[in-house]
Amino acid sequence: MLFSLTRRLLFLLPPEVAHDFSMATLDGAQKLGLMRLAANPVKAPVQLLGLTFQNRVGLAAGLDKNADHIGGLAQLGFGFLEVGTVTPKPQPGNDRPRLFRIPERQALINRMGFNNKGVDHLVEQLATKPRPSIPIGINIGKNRNTSNEEALGDYLHCLEALYEAADYITVNLSSPNTPGLRALQEGQALQNLVAGLMQKRTAMAEKLGRCVPLLVKIAPDIDPTPLTELADTLLEAGVDGIIATNTTLDRQGVAGCKHAEEVGGLSGQPLTEKSTDIVRKLRAHIGDNCVLIAAGGIASAKDALDKVNAGADLVQIYTGLIYRGPSVVSESALALANMPCESGHSSSK
Repeated sequence: MLFSLTRRLLFLLPPEVAHDFSMATLDGAQKLGLMRLAANPVKAPVQLLGLTFQNRVGLAAGLDKNADHIGGLAQLGFGFLEVGTVTPKPQPGNDRPRLFRIPERQALINRMGFNNKGVDHLVEQLATKPRPSIPIGINIGKNRNTSNEEALGDYLHCLEALYEAADYITVNLSSPNTPGLRALQEGQALQNLVAGLMQKRTAMAEKLGRCVPLLVKIAPDIDPTPLTELADTLLEAGVDGIIATNTTLDRQGVAGCKHAEEVGGLSGQPLTEKSTDIVRKLRAHIGDNCVLIAAGGIASAKDALDKVNAGADLVQIYTGLIYRGPSVVSESALALANMPCESGHSSSK
């Protein structure tokens, strides 16, 4: 009831204003110790990627691009956080308005465009803020004005700068809001990019004595043959995990709704089945050879269960948090913790 009233009031504000107000409120509550009074995290540890996840439910990248709010977010019951997307240089992103609500479908359309304060700011935040006791992944991208031919340099810069601070690193090749980015998921461009990143990861691991897992986040708008080709390329390169999926360009699930024709990526419930289908196809193809994290349209415990039953090891929430509040985190984490042991999937990697 309280969250429903709060959401109604927040939805009177423009989406980005409401986001900034919510994050400021969260920070204030965390500093005052109020989050500890309200938090009741589900502790059902899972060992994956050489890490211990407090539970199977994480925060997807995009909500805290700059790691400015990790303290408060960690106390909402998540088993892990993913911050970013971060780029080598700060950039403002696309012009406003660039975030649109579709409440009747519990959906969002965004064309943020990797707005962030740059990799140096994120490194400083992770070095100076108290570190939550859950894994923190960092999602990396390229600057808008960097061509695809030069994209590897941007990703290598981020990987090297963030290596010591990250529990895992996600390579974002799938945002629809940086022109041409999704072309990096294909063919020789993907092979060259991933090979370069894996080579750098090997060098950093030898230098620092610690191997940071490398994951790749993919789009949901991929046909079956290109999907298997993409998966094969990632497996052959030795990537540790795949995050499926980012937002979709498909508007079928919001046809006729206000804002449905806005340019950008669609997230939320209209993405649920599409992303689950990608997870299912990926798991059938890759077997136990790769960790699989599901994102896209998780707004209930059932949605989370469906993702794990489709083959996911972990799940991530973003839009569901906007519409359902923190309860969706605890409900989903509890449901996954109580799954029959013969259900779902748990990769050994």
